[in-house]
Amino acid sequence: MFIGREQELRKLNRMYESDKLEVAVIYGRRRVGKTTLINEFCKGKRTVFFAAQENSAGQNLEALSEAITETLARQSLLYRSFADAMSGIAQAAKKERLIWVIDEYPYLAQAEKGISSLLQNYLDHQFKETRLFLILCGSSMSFMEHQVLGYQSPLYGRRTAQFKILPFDYLDTGRWFPDYSCEDKALMYGITGGIPLYLEQFSPKLTVKENLLENIFHRNAMLYEEPSNLIKQELREPSTYNAVITAIAAGKTKLSEIATTVGVETGLCAKYISNLMTLGIVDRETPITAPAGKKTYYRICDQFFRFWYSFVSHNISAIQSGRIEQSYAVTIESRLPDYMGAVFEQMCRDYILYYDTGLPFALGNIGQWWGGNPKTHRQAQIDIVATSAEDDSCLIGSCKYRNTLVDTDELELMEEYAEAMGHFGRKYYYLFSKSGFTDELTELAEEEQVRLITLGDMYQALP
Repeated sequence: MFIGREQELRKLNRMYESDKLEVAVIYGRRRVGKTTLINEFCKGKRTVFFAAQENSAGQNLEALSEAITETLARQSLLYRSFADAMSGIAQAAKKERLIWVIDEYPYLAQAEKGISSLLQNYLDHQFKETRLFLILCGSSMSFMEHQVLGYQSPLYGRRTAQFKILPFDYLDTGRWFPDYSCEDKALMYGITGGIPLYLEQFSPKLTVKENLLENIFHRNAMLYEEPSNLIKQELREPSTYNAVITAIAAGKTKLSEIATTVGVETGLCAKYISNLMTLGIVDRETPITAPAGKKTYYRICDQFFRFWYSFVSHNISAIQSGRIEQSYAVTIESRLPDYMGAVFEQMCRDYILYYDTGLPFALGNIGQWWGGNPKTHRQAQIDIVATSAEDDSCLIGSCKYRNTLVDTDELELMEEYAEAMGHFGRKYYYLFSKSGFTDELTELAEEEQVRLITLGDMYQALP
């Protein structure tokens, strides 16, 4: 079942219909569904699909020869060089529209050091007058951004489009579970982070609990060891990276705190965190009004990693012994509402960014704000602050993932925090609630033009 990626497919098909040389760069973290997207796009189209491997240049050339033979030749071909193979591609693409996919391009570039320069030469000359549609795909984010898209790359300026494939948002994730309640759809987003490979492990016919016990909290489940396997695959010194993530999951959010907990110097710790940020596992937050680098804290932004380090790592013994089901209600289920607070904030941000049709202005930036409240001399925090691209207006959002109705005191608190934040002119208020709002707040919101949005409202845009 293919779900989502409608915008990417539309763009790729428009490029295909141009019938001229096109070069698309598709990249994103592992498991995010890049190859699935490419396969969906290539259905019914003449395609040479070459999956590069962590092998020698000769072995990759042999695999490329086989891929070309499978699509273009009646008898087996074995090219003597990559240049010969590209010439064969060029000859075929002069006669017909042809897609050539190089999946995991970084593996090929590692095996054949001059491949990017050779490809640049062919794009500038032999491929120029053909009907070739070249797709370069890769999971190494840093390589694709610097060695393919970057200014220093021989391929710089040759692409006609680039696609950074991100995990599904909460709405597309919900489409995997059409019969789930809104709350359970939100839970599945908070658990999987919208990663397609993880979503494929879960059955929409099972409950959330049954899915978790079967696919995560089981010693033989694929997802049980997924974070450690992914770290080992992507990074050296996996034990140190595990220590960094564990520290952040435990609430150590400042660089100095993380470094002290892990037992490394702050400079070295910053490099570890930078690598985790490149992989999309960790990111940093700064108050939206603060200069870059000030008041920075780090968080686990990959929802699945955050879920694993919040629940799985603390229950290893129970999982290994097969006793996790007996303690599930206490160790997992009772803690899910608190866990979902940060997930809900991300969902609310995405709702504002992508789905709200009633925004009061064109969006500029969106983030959080925290700082001192001069009236109470306490720290204040605003879940969402979105700035206007046109003037000094801002949107202020509060996100409450709890079973009680939100009352007028929450709006009053937001107005107090907004005053402490200062800086902005006109302020618009959005209150998000999992469970709804009291009648008093509903009446007040109508008078003051405050937006009240429930979890159910957020899923109304679901196709």
